[in-house]
Amino acid sequence: MENNTSATESILLVDDNPTNLQVLFQTLEGVGCKLLIAKNGEMALSIAGKALPDLILLDIMMPDIDGYEVCRQLKSNPTTFDIPVIFLSALGDTEDKVKGLQLGAVDYITKPFQPDEVIARVNTHLTIHRLNREVESQKDQLEHELEIVSEVQRKLLPKQLPEIEGFKLGVHYETSRYAGGDYYDIIELSDNRYGFLMADAEGHSAPAAVLMAMTCALFRSYPGSADDPASVLHYLNEHLCKVADPSFMTALYIYYDANLQTMQIARAGHPLPMIYRNSDQTAAEISCPGVYPLGIEPYEIEIPVTEVKLQPGDRFLVYTDGLTERFNREGRTYGEERLLQTLAADSTPDPQAVIAAIMANVVQFADGHPADDDQALLLGIVQAKRHF
Repeated sequence: MENNTSATESILLVDDNPTNLQVLFQTLEGVGCKLLIAKNGEMALSIAGKALPDLILLDIMMPDIDGYEVCRQLKSNPTTFDIPVIFLSALGDTEDKVKGLQLGAVDYITKPFQPDEVIARVNTHLTIHRLNREVESQKDQLEHELEIVSEVQRKLLPKQLPEIEGFKLGVHYETSRYAGGDYYDIIELSDNRYGFLMADAEGHSAPAAVLMAMTCALFRSYPGSADDPASVLHYLNEHLCKVADPSFMTALYIYYDANLQTMQIARAGHPLPMIYRNSDQTAAEISCPGVYPLGIEPYEIEIPVTEVKLQPGDRFLVYTDGLTERFNREGRTYGEERLLQTLAADSTPDPQAVIAAIMANVVQFADGHPADDDQALLLGIVQAKRHF
């Protein structure tokens, strides 16, 4: 019979009958594994905890500690929980087999057993156990790689928010797992003017992180004047169409003139920005027409640009849809209306405090349900002019 086992693997044979142990030992000598012997339940638990065998063949009817109790203790111990157990017993009733499987055993062989059957079942469960270990190892390696990607990705974000005269900024960035597709950036132009970009790649895995990184590189290498929002989005879309297929990226670009306290906004499939007007103390979405997301196909239409005039005390919010589409345990989403209410609820002039209040409200709404998507927010509050 073909031997698929590894010489580094081990099998623990547990039986209080020396004759049965001898038969098992002789049966399994040819499988290529190290064979360990235990004559009772207490010895089996001790050897299993120290040697961590790859498989245990366990007799049920033993004095003091029977096989059921041995299996129960093995499965309650995190160190030995994953070791597969095959019961060996003269008990052939379905009830006895079900009891063993409910305790965590993977198989059941009835005595007197046939050597070929024992070898076949042992090889099968050793292979399954080996494959499970390989999957866990690959999973750990993948998680480690994603952690590295996440660290690199965060380094692409602005190291600190700029100090803008009369306009204070706050930000929140959170990936749903490791690497994500959300992206925000701020570039400083001449004469107290700035460009803000908020973008969201389709999905929230490693491919989304790659698309986010490419968008970052394109944005920071934009050759023209970034005071034209439509041109910026045209440029990003032209180049992402060459590499993004079949993915895409929603985006919102804002040109802000701090001298005039005006914003010019261009939108590509991204959620509408929100504004809280201090004059009438109301929050609403800004109606700004847009085009479809970046990376789908070249734009053959003019990208509309919306201009907004800000006043002291106004709050301007851009975000990604992972926030409003955050689910709770009942399957409901947080939604735009809740976000608007929370944006209007806090009267503090500190944007980071407002963002903290928004995120606290989101977490409370989710009620322990984990985030399914990345979440990014960029909030600006117009400061009252100082009089000297």
